[in-house]
Order: sequence, then structure tokens, then C-alpha cells
Amino acid sequence: IKNPNLIYPGDTIYFSMVNGKPQLSLTRNPQQAQLATTCILKEEDFKNGRKDFALTKDGKLKPCIRESDIEKPIKLIPYHQIAKYLSSPKIVGENELNQTPYVVDIANEHVIAGAGNKIYVRALYSAPNSEYMIYRAGDTFIDADTNEILGYEARYIAQASLQQAGDPATLMITESDSEIRIGDRAMPKIDDEISLNYFARPPETPIRGSIISVLGGVSQIGIDNVVVIDKGSMDGLLPGHELDIYENSGVTRDPYSAAKNATVRLPDELAGMLMVFRTFDRVSYALVMEATGPLHILDRVQTP
Repeated sequence: IKNPNLIYPGDTIYFSMVNGKPQLSLTRNPQQAQLATTCILKEEDFKNGRKDFALTKDGKLKPCIRESDIEKPIKLIPYHQIAKYLSSPKIVGENELNQTPYVVDIANEHVIAGAGNKIYVRALYSAPNSEYMIYRAGDTFIDADTNEILGYEARYIAQASLQQAGDPATLMITESDSEIRIGDRAMPKIDDEISLNYFARPPETPIRGSIISVLGGVSQIGIDNVVVIDKGSMDGLLPGHELDIYENSGVTRDPYSAAKNATVRLPDELAGMLMVFRTFDRVSYALVMEATGPLHILDRVQTP
């Protein structure tokens, strides 16, 4: 069928033999017959000055549907930018990482290890082929307003498979993001529920926080960078929530003030927008979706 776009739900297609030749015929669904003949106006009709319009039996104009192209496609979330942050790193308590088994040595007298190397870890007694994540202590996340410690980053280093349980146990590195060192920590791999579909919307409650860190080893923050903000699920944030970013304009001296060494705090300026894609209790990971210029640590974020 060369023009299947003219077939509508409820239509009936008949196959028959006429004079020994196969033939298709169509019977319209009465409810859809009117839709098939509906007047449709395209954008070029307005530009070219269309004059022929559908008329009723008594000569009156029929209503027409105005058809227009979508000018801008919906922006997709760049999955490759956030993939490695969906399951790792982790946010842990003050002593949680220090209480986990650690790498005590590396096979074949290597100083560092990578994918394909064996490592020895203290006191692991799980079943063979159990999966483990190798972490290293990362940043300490601190509330920008109160200086309260919100959590400790367990930075993802590698993934390993348990070859032989014991003390020490033998693990084979299967994937690595960077080199494994003696003293790195091993934690069981937990398959968290990962959402790949994000319904972008503002939070239901007012949120006001700050960017407190940027992930990925970059110093300048821009579009598609992953940042950490000092608000989490306990504050009402969920994956998909969008927040505006305001540049911290700082203060300036007022040389004409009667007060000596007077300063004026400048208003924060709207500088971009981010979307939260992973939440913890008190912090969240977010992707910068829009930016009018370079963003910085301690720039403010808030409900649009």
C-alpha cells in the first residue's frame, strides 16, 4: 500500500481477485470518513495565499485544521554525561568508608592496578564471583550557609570480581576508571534502581541552595557538567527537578558612601538552569542544562 497514511482506524481493507488479478479495496469507517476529508491548512498555504477551501453542501466554509511543524525539537538528556554517576560514586557517613575492607597488596609486585590485574583485600568471605566496587575517599560536602558537614564522597575507582574468599581475598579487576592503589576500599556492588526517564519539572516546594562541588575533574562549570548541590531528598528534591542557577555577584566598594570602607552586595544574576538526576539524603547530583557564561562553586540554585 503506497499511501498508508490515508488509512484510519475502523477502515476495512478487502483483498479480492478481479479477472484473475489481485486487487485491494477500502471501505471507510463512517465515523472516520469525515476526518479523512477534513480541511487541513499548512504553513505554505498562508505564505502562498491559498484560495480553495472545503465547502459544505450549502456553500459555507468548513472548519480547517492548521498544521505547523515543530520548530525546536525537545532537548534530550545527554546520557553519556551522567552514566557513570548514576550508580557511583556514593555518599557515605563519617566512618563508613574506613570500616570497609581495604586493598592490602597488588599481585605480581605491581605498585598500582588496572583492569585485568589481581588485588588482595582484607577479610572478604562472600561467594565466588561476587561483584565489588572499589572506592577511594573523596571530597567532604559542606553546607554553603551553615558549614555543616552533609556527607563524604566515596569516589568510584573500579569494579572487581571475587576470585577467592579469605583474609586476604583475591579479586580480579574487571573495569577501572583510574588506577587502584593500596588502601582503596572494597564495597559490595548494589544494583540500585536507575531511572533513565526524567520528567523535567520544578520542585513542588521552594528550594534554595548552592553549588558546592563539580565532578569530573574540571575547574570551569558549563553546559553538560555534573555538579553537587547542598540539597537532597530530605529537602524535597527528586530526579527530574529543575532549578535556576544564579551567579554569586559578590560585593563591591562604595567610594561615595559617607561610611568609611562601605561595601554593597550586588544582586545575584540568573546564569543558567540545572536538572537533578540523582539524590541522596542531603546532597544531589545535577546536570547543567543551560548556562549564559562560566558558572562557579557557591553560585546559588533555587526553584524557578
